Amino acid sequence: MNYYKYTIFCEENLSEILIALLSEASFDTFEENGNGLCAYLPVGIDEETVAEELLEELQNQFDFTWEKELIEGQNWNVLWESNFHPVVVDKFCAIRADFHDPIQGVEHELIINPKMAFGTGHHETTWMCLHALASLPVAEKDLFDYGCGTGILAIMASKLGAASVEAIDIEEESYLNTLENARINGVENITARKGTLEVVENGPFDGILANINRHIILESLPQLATLCRPGGWLLVSGILIQDESIVLQAAEAAGFQRVAMETRGNWICMHLVRI
Repeated sequence: MNYYKYTIFCEENLSEILIALLSEASFDTFEENGNGLCAYLPVGIDEETVAEELLEELQNQFDFTWEKELIEGQNWNVLWESNFHPVVVDKFCAIRADFHDPIQGVEHELIINPKMAFGTGHHETTWMCLHALASLPVAEKDLFDYGCGTGILAIMASKLGAASVEAIDIEEESYLNTLENARINGVENITARKGTLEVVENGPFDGILANINRHIILESLPQLATLCRPGGWLLVSGILIQDESIVLQAAEAAGFQRVAMETRGNWICMHLVRI
């Protein structure tokens, strides 16, 4: 698949805010760098005009500039290999690609080959979800990964002893990448498919992972409540610190109660329980 690459030049502390706001459009993946960030939009999805109108609208609120270029599909592997570096989450786990050397001194090591699917552990939201999984009740539980990306959270949950993991993503590249990464890591109890919450086949679940964005989380909370067993947990991230109260209020209205919260950079990860 070919992509448009939007290179956005801004101050470092603005990158995370722009990612959160732009993730509500059809950008497939984001990549932060020293000069700002890059946002990738699949060619041919009829969302180019909408995405650029959003960029122009945000320029009225924030100080940044942007430029656009076409990246052909055959260049993606080279692009990702040059930008994907191993990630270590304390002594709990490490994430690397298959072209990296093994990482010592961690409990778990995952091999993740991104293939343009979001979720390599580099972003604060994914890092916090992985960190939270270390202390959540996962073993012998039926779990659901909403917006699975590379499958990193589903695979980690499986490694921790989950009985089963159902995973969905609206992007075809993501759910296929989840299946590929599950195979690479020797995981066989993950069922992944393309689609929205309407394609979920199992449930209710003992635990749900939702590392997406504020807009999708707010929209999905009532349905996620029906998919979560009473006493089950919901881990949500992809939320800016400034949106904490909005998400918490909506979660409580849907029947969840906050148990814990972690912050990293400008982002939060919230641990909720279905009451």
